[in-house]
Amino acid sequence: MILITGATGTIGSEVVRLLLERGEPVRSLTRDPARAAGGEVVRADFDDPESLRAAFDGVSTAFLATAFGPRLKEHDLAMVEAARLAGVKKVVKLSAIGTGDTEDPADIRAWHLAGERAIQESGMAWTMLRPAGFASNALAWAEAVRSGGQVPNFTGDGAQGVVDPRDVAAVAAEILTGALTGTAHESRAYALTGPELLSVPGQVAVVARTVGRPVETLAVSIEDAAAGMRRSGAGEDLVAAVVAGWTMLRDEGYPVLTDTVQAVLGRPATSFESWVQDHRAAFTE
Repeated sequence: MILITGATGTIGSEVVRLLLERGEPVRSLTRDPARAAGGEVVRADFDDPESLRAAFDGVSTAFLATAFGPRLKEHDLAMVEAARLAGVKKVVKLSAIGTGDTEDPADIRAWHLAGERAIQESGMAWTMLRPAGFASNALAWAEAVRSGGQVPNFTGDGAQGVVDPRDVAAVAAEILTGALTGTAHESRAYALTGPELLSVPGQVAVVARTVGRPVETLAVSIEDAAAGMRRSGAGEDLVAAVVAGWTMLRDEGYPVLTDTVQAVLGRPATSFESWVQDHRAAFTE
């Protein structure tokens, strides 16, 4: 049995779909069973240890995806403990690119460290997946693109190796199943990127080509963006971490490209342009 946590999220739901296509036994863990993508569905909550223990019962392999936020560390540790107590043999954790670059708790690149270290010390076989920013984050611009508005840009010309989340899920599914009896991916931390470095203006240019009309960006200061997060109710811990991430990307970028998708899947990573073409309707309808 393979347990997928975060089973209704961007990556988790796609991992469930891919595993079911392969005929694998899948258990989807979610707080909202009505939204589950399929397989055996269990309701569990990170704040309810008994529900987590029940969810992991009988599981041999687990995909751990924790919702981003100030309680990420706490929720990661709860899942790792539940997996360990249940005798899970193998864990694939969804982390983030840059994890380990700093141990500053206010820096977004340190938020996954506690969970990664707990897994490494658990005795379970493990693989960490550290993706760059998701191509699907561009969906936040869809309304502005459809209405002819401007896309806000908090990070200037800072570029990163934007990755298709479907590639991340496909890598996870391959590691969860293709190496169940082997050790090729064990004790490895994989940075996952797309094939090119793109800034926000670069991504918007791709969207504009795809929809066939100009799309403008609007420079927004990080201070103003942070104020908007506070007005929407975000806590100071989250605001501080996101601001640190925006500032790093604006000032330095994250100029890292890897061939991990190619190495694991045997095909090139999907381009941002291909992702936009596949989701063109979101920007036009």
